[in-house]
Amino acid sequence: MEESIERQLQVLQRGVAAIIPEDGLREKLEKSARTSKPLRVKLGLDPTAPDIHLGFAVVLRKLRQFQQFGHVACLIIGDFTAMIGDPTGRSKTRPQLSREEVEANARTYQQQLYRILMPERTEIYFNSDWLGKMTFADVIQLASKYTVARILERDDFQNRLAEGKPLGMHEILYPLCQGYDSVAIQSDIEMGGTDQIFNNLVGRDLQREYGQDPQIVIAMPLLVGLDGVEKMSKSLGNYIGITEPPDQMFGKVMSLPDELMVSYFELCTDVPMDEVRQIALGLNNGTLHPMEVKRRLAREIVGIYHGAQAAQEADREFMRVFSARELPEEIAEYDVPADIVKDGKVWLPRLLAALDLVSSNSEGRRMIQQGAVEINGVRHTDPNEEIEVAALRGAVIRVGKLRFARVR
Repeated sequence: MEESIERQLQVLQRGVAAIIPEDGLREKLEKSARTSKPLRVKLGLDPTAPDIHLGFAVVLRKLRQFQQFGHVACLIIGDFTAMIGDPTGRSKTRPQLSREEVEANARTYQQQLYRILMPERTEIYFNSDWLGKMTFADVIQLASKYTVARILERDDFQNRLAEGKPLGMHEILYPLCQGYDSVAIQSDIEMGGTDQIFNNLVGRDLQREYGQDPQIVIAMPLLVGLDGVEKMSKSLGNYIGITEPPDQMFGKVMSLPDELMVSYFELCTDVPMDEVRQIALGLNNGTLHPMEVKRRLAREIVGIYHGAQAAQEADREFMRVFSARELPEEIAEYDVPADIVKDGKVWLPRLLAALDLVSSNSEGRRMIQQGAVEINGVRHTDPNEEIEVAALRGAVIRVGKLRFARVR
């Protein structure tokens, strides 16, 4: 709280896509300084995909910046709302999760959050604590605070109605549930991606209805994934997980399209913005080599999650393996699981997933089609290929630049 308002604004506005209202952050910070009361900065987590990747870390890192200025991160694990299924930005409803799935995912979240956040300035809530206790009369009263016309302003709702696709009543209630979370914890600020702005604004409106000072909304951009097209997502296989080993994390960063490097420096590292702008200038005028800039980016990212020494070692290993086309000094060994073998053969995408070289069969198919899969130095490009298990004994399988496995 000792930092000046201007210094806080300089740091907190970095990489932000939108602040609603525009002058709201300054007003909240000034009020906090005047009253010596830390701001309560809310982030809702629906634990549908519990492994935290760099895309999600963009918002978490912004939360940590608030914490470093003395404010409090209020995380709401949506164990109740995850069982509804939020269709945000999608043409159909997300699948609803069971209580067991939600609780397992929530535990995984909690184990990873403190790799980024400061535990002593973090409060964790489960929204079933208030939403799960509501009576039907309570739900009707909550619904009376908002109009159908306002709810149907959501673009994805409008599109589905125009296309004759079903829109469930439970989906219409979802923004109210998320908005009520802000009322329950009396948040000053709500963080989220640009795909959550509508839901966040509902929280602002509901706080007014309940006599609270409305939160401001800070929306962070959606980080584009390794494919250079879609937002980073585990289901699309274009992600970098924050718990991945240093070598694997380094190799994935090195596979980024060059045009994403500047945004990754801004959103995923602590490199000062003046320096980021110089990097962008150097890339544009050709005074900086993209390969060297990308190695710097990879070292910065790996260093955040694994330390500077691990980043340097990953860099050396990358240069040794990639530049000299050598095998790593250590390669994890695996057995081929019996349950994926049929008539002595195994489907190649399933094999890659079983050996932890890809996150799913679909990612395995994509990597094969991209020519990124080799077995004993021979490239395999047919995603329908089935391989004799006997021929795999002792084989080294390579996916991309730095993912290796040896079959026992």
